[in-house]
Amino acid sequence: MRCWSWELLSCCTCSQVCTSGLQTDQEQYELDTLHGSASVASGWASWKSKTKPNGKKPPAEEKKLYLEPEYTKIRVVDFDLKELVVLPREIDLNEWLASNTTTFFNLINLQYSTISEFCTGETCLSMAACNTTYYWYDEKGKKTKCTAPQYVDFVMSACQKLVTDEEIFPTKYGKEFPNSFESLVKKICRYLFHVLAHLYWSHFKETVAMDLQGHLNILYAHFIVFVREFNLVDPKETCIMDDLSEILCSPLPPAPTPAPSAPASAPSPSSQNHVTER
Repeated sequence: MRCWSWELLSCCTCSQVCTSGLQTDQEQYELDTLHGSASVASGWASWKSKTKPNGKKPPAEEKKLYLEPEYTKIRVVDFDLKELVVLPREIDLNEWLASNTTTFFNLINLQYSTISEFCTGETCLSMAACNTTYYWYDEKGKKTKCTAPQYVDFVMSACQKLVTDEEIFPTKYGKEFPNSFESLVKKICRYLFHVLAHLYWSHFKETVAMDLQGHLNILYAHFIVFVREFNLVDPKETCIMDDLSEILCSPLPPAPTPAPSAPASAPSPSSQNHVTER
């Protein structure tokens, strides 16, 4: 039997995510309150920095709200994420990659759906994160600068097409994974990172307003620990978010130990011997 379930593929329109095949600790941060799904189209992506060597002084960097301690300390759960991503004994590597990749696709799609009404062609003219703009390359190699919602639609379509292709993500026992499987998983993870980076850079305020920053933080941290464990995304790609990654991928500091309360004073002999007369 395969070690992962395709029940996950129905999550895009459901109110909770089933992560069968993964360790049960992951269920603690399923996005139970998330609804909706992103509409999708097809293609492949690339990126290019907006910064050009024109000799001009770059503009002052915007304050990154998501790095404020009051937000980085908010997480749905706090445990060693390394334990969740390490390949279990007697589990095939490709099976493990397929299970986790499918789960991340669904969870990130759900997380994006919570702010999709704020991510429009008017508010997000380009797919931007930090000092980077992501461009879309279709299957013919045509480069397109598109709005953020268009880009996310393309990403989710490409990922959906791959994870539902039985020839690439086989679900039947005895069916082999293709030789190109790992490279395709890397492409999916690269796209999903773009979506996460855009969520933090352009829509963190909306996420905080809905009190979902804890879900986003633990999802991002889990994803980064996973792709680092199996070298699925080039560090040059993820370096734009290294400041956040280092904070969220580190355990929270232990809570301060409360000071011991002062011992109660011993009652005086007179109070011990006092008798109320009636």
